[in-house]
Amino acid sequence: MKLTPSPLHLIVLSLLFSLIPSESTAQGKGKGGKGGKGRVDVEKAALAEPFFGLTTDGTVIPDLFSIEATGVSTETVKTAAEAFISSLTEEQKKKTLFPVDDDEWRKWANQHHYVRQGVSFEEMNDDQRELAFALMQSGLSARGFQNARDIMKLNGTLAELKNTWDGYGEWLYHITIMGEPSLTEPWGWQFDGHHAAINYFILGDQVVMSPVFIGSEPVRATSGKHKGTVIMQEEQDRGLAFMKSLSTDEQASALIATQKEGTNAVAEAFKDNLITDSVGIKADKFSDETKARLLDLIAVWINHQKEGHAKVRLSEIASHIDDTYFAWIGETSDDSVFYYRIQSPVIFIEFDHQRPIGLERTGIPTRDHIHAVIRTPNGNDYGKDLLRQHFKDHHH
Repeated sequence: MKLTPSPLHLIVLSLLFSLIPSESTAQGKGKGGKGGKGRVDVEKAALAEPFFGLTTDGTVIPDLFSIEATGVSTETVKTAAEAFISSLTEEQKKKTLFPVDDDEWRKWANQHHYVRQGVSFEEMNDDQRELAFALMQSGLSARGFQNARDIMKLNGTLAELKNTWDGYGEWLYHITIMGEPSLTEPWGWQFDGHHAAINYFILGDQVVMSPVFIGSEPVRATSGKHKGTVIMQEEQDRGLAFMKSLSTDEQASALIATQKEGTNAVAEAFKDNLITDSVGIKADKFSDETKARLLDLIAVWINHQKEGHAKVRLSEIASHIDDTYFAWIGETSDDSVFYYRIQSPVIFIEFDHQRPIGLERTGIPTRDHIHAVIRTPNGNDYGKDLLRQHFKDHHH
C-alpha cells in the first residue's frame, strides 16, 4: 500500500521544516526549558503530524521492511533492561517507562537546553549508572558504546571550557524505556542528551537502531578531566577518503556545492517526516569495487550496533546498493571541512562539519564541531513500520 500525503500536507511539512531553528537559537522542550518558545512550537507542530517517515517525494515505498527472524538473540538486551528497571524508584519509573507506541520516541533533540523525560545519569546512583551502561552495552558494539561515552565526556569538557554547568556536563543524559522488555512483544529504549540520541527498537530478534544522532563540540579534548578524548575521526576520514577515491567525473557528479555552509544537515530532531530528494551520484554508476568501498563506509556507521544485528542491517542495505546515492559539499583537501550524505530507500546517513556554537562563534564551519544523523527512511525509524505490521497482525 502506498502512503501519500495530500498536497496541503506537503506544504505544511515544508513550512514546518523551514521554521526549525538552529542549535544556536533552539532551546527548551515541550514541557518547559529555558526560553525556546520557537523550539516548543516546532515540537508541538511536528508531533501534531502523524508519523510518516523520511521520503524523497512524500510517497512511502511499500514492502521494504518485514517481520522476520534474524537468528540474532535479543535476550541480553531484555535482561539488561529488566535489571535497570528494577533498580529504579517508583518515582523514577513514572518518568522513565512509556507505552511502546508513545510519542516519547519522537521527543529527542540535540540541543543542551531540552527538557527530557526519563532518569538522568546525573540523578542515578552508582549502581544505577552501571546498569544503564550495561543496557547500552547490550545493544551497542564496543566501539558504539565507547563513542557514546566519549560524547558524554566531551560534553563535560565543553562545560569546563565555558565554565558553565547549566545544560552542559558529562551526566546530563537520559534513559527512557518504551514497552515492556520481551522476547516476543515490541519494546525498546532511548538514550538522549546533548549531541547524542540513540533510539533502539526491538521486536522478537529484530532490531531497528534509528534515528541516531551523534556529534560533539569540541570533537577533541586538549585539556581538562577528559584530555585526549576524541570522536568521529573514522567517520570523517573514511568519508573523505571515499570521495577522493572517486574518479574526476564521479566526484563532479557527487558534488552538490564547493562552498561549505555553517550547517548543511537536514534530518535532525523533529524532522521525522522530512521530504528530501536523493542527490549526488547514484551507485549504479559505480564499479563493483567502488560499490564495495561505499558499503565499507556505510559499515563504519552501522557497526555502532552489536555485530550480529549490524550484519543483518548491512545485508539489507547492500540489497539496495544500486539505488544508493552519495553526495558531497565542500572541498577535498586533507584539512577541508565538508558534508556528505548517503541515501537509499532503507538508509539515510549525513555527516556535517558545523560552525562553532558552544565555543567561540566565528560563523565558519570547523572540524571541531560535528553533527551526524542515521535514519531509516520510508517509515521504519523507531521501528514504526514493523510496529504497524505487528499491531495489524495482533489486533492491539
